[in-house]
Amino acid sequence: MNVRRSAAVLAATVVIGTATPAVAASPSPSPSLPSGLYGSSDPTYDGVWRQSLALIALYRAHAEPAAEAVDWLAGQQCPSGAFPAFRANPAKACDAKLMVDTNSTAVAAQALSVVGGHGSAVTKAVAWLKSVQNKDGGWGFAPGGASDANSTSVVIGALITQHTRVSTIRNGGKSPYDALLKLSLPCADGGAFAYQPDKKGKLRANADATAAAVVAGRGTNFVTARADTGRETTCADAPDLTPARAAANGASFLAEAVAKDGYLKSVLPGAEDQPDYGNTADAAVALAAQGGPEAARRPLAWLERNSAKWAAQSGPAAYAQLILAAEASGADPGDFGGTDLVKELTATGPAPVTASQDDSDSSVWWMIGAGLAAGAGIGFLLSSRNKRKRP
Repeated sequence: MNVRRSAAVLAATVVIGTATPAVAASPSPSPSLPSGLYGSSDPTYDGVWRQSLALIALYRAHAEPAAEAVDWLAGQQCPSGAFPAFRANPAKACDAKLMVDTNSTAVAAQALSVVGGHGSAVTKAVAWLKSVQNKDGGWGFAPGGASDANSTSVVIGALITQHTRVSTIRNGGKSPYDALLKLSLPCADGGAFAYQPDKKGKLRANADATAAAVVAGRGTNFVTARADTGRETTCADAPDLTPARAAANGASFLAEAVAKDGYLKSVLPGAEDQPDYGNTADAAVALAAQGGPEAARRPLAWLERNSAKWAAQSGPAAYAQLILAAEASGADPGDFGGTDLVKELTATGPAPVTASQDDSDSSVWWMIGAGLAAGAGIGFLLSSRNKRKRP
C-alpha cells in the first residue's frame, strides 16, 4: 500500500509539473522529524497517511494518543481543506507549489473525525474532496487525475464521516460507486477490481485495489470496518451490478488468492514470489468485512505467524494495518502472534495518554470520538470494522 502511494506521489509530481523527472527520481534530504509524528523514516511521501492510520488504529484499540500527535495532523491541513502528503513547515502558507492529494486528505478526514474537536476540519476536507470529484464520479490520487479504485475507495471513507449517502455525491450525474463499478471485473476474470484501465482500456485484476473497493462497496471505512457474518464470498455476475454484489465478487477473488499460501504475493518487479504483508493485511480486513472472521482466518493466521519482522522494519503504518486487520477479524491486537501491536505502535510516536492522566478528559475524548464514529460508520466503508475500536 505505502509503496504504491509513494509511486503515485512521484508520478503525480511529474505530471503536474511541480518537479522534473530528474528531481523526482533523486532522493531528497530527510526533513527534521516533528515530535508529534509517528515513525522515524522520511515522512515526505507518507507523513499524513501514516499519522492518520496510527490515530485510527489507536482509536480502534481504545488507546488515546498524545495531543501533540493529533495537533500535528490537524496542522498539516491547508486553508482549502486539502492535505498534502507532508508539510515540513506548517507555518508556511500553502501555495501552488505544494502538492495536495485526495488520499492524504481522505484518510486525515477519517482520523480527525474520531479524535474529537476537529469537526470543522473534517467538513472542510470533505468539501474539498467533493470539489475535485471527477465527472465519472470517482477520484484519482492527484486532483483531476484519472479515477482509480484505491483513491475512490478512501474518499468514500471520508464521505461517510459526514452522515451523507455516498450515492448522492455526484458530478456529471455519476456517483463514487458508479466509478468503482466501472472497475469491477466479471466473474470469468475473477470478479476482482482493477486499479485503473490500462493503456488499451483493459481491466486487470489488482488485489490492492480489490481490498480497498470491497471495503468501500460494503459501505464502511477505516474507522468502522469490522467482521460481518452471513454474507457470501462467492462470485456471481448480475445484469444490474450493485456495490454490494461487486464487493462480494471482490471478496471471492481475494479468498481464492490467499487460499493456498495464506498471503498475497508482491507485484513489484523482481519480487513476484515474495509476500506482500500490507496488502495481505488489507485483504484480511476486506474478507472479514464481507464474510466474517472465518473468511479472514487464513490471511490473519499467516500474518500472526510472519508479520512481526516486517512491521518492525516498516514502522507505524504497518502496525496500524495489522491492528486494523486484527480488529476487523475479531483478534486481539494486544497479543497478535505474541506481539502487542498497540504497544509497538505507540512506541513509534509521542507517549499516549495513560489512565493516570486526567481520566475525566479522557472519557470526554472517547465519548466524542465514539459518537462521531458511530454516526459516521453505521453500515459504511470497511463494513464497520470496529470491534468497537478501529476499522
